[in-house]
Amino acid sequence: MTIRRVVPDIRTGDLRQSREFYGLLGFEEVMNQGWVMTLASPSNPTAQITFVTGDASAAVQPEMSIEVDDVDAVHAAVVASGAEIVHPLQDEPWGVRRFFVLDPNGRVVNVLSHP
Repeated sequence: MTIRRVVPDIRTGDLRQSREFYGLLGFEEVMNQGWVMTLASPSNPTAQITFVTGDASAAVQPEMSIEVDDVDAVHAAVVASGAEIVHPLQDEPWGVRRFFVLDPNGRVVNVLSHP
């Protein structure tokens, strides 16, 4: 399995304010769906922060996203381990395949791939 990136998911009530603040630190907007926005470093595109006002298809919000090369294989391993899936594996309309799992600390982790 290859991990492509790990991104903190920060809850916010104001995407604009978050973009402006983190812009001061050198981050630039690379994706904005209106409810979720990702900022990245122009010199290191995998250095990213995601801001979420609410999730479009899940009842819970993740605190971290991990992009992997094969989300189906990771899902199978996580299910076999007995970890709690809190959002099912599914294809999302914005072009990712993902699921959410609880880590041992009770944190919601979004595991995803771009098909």
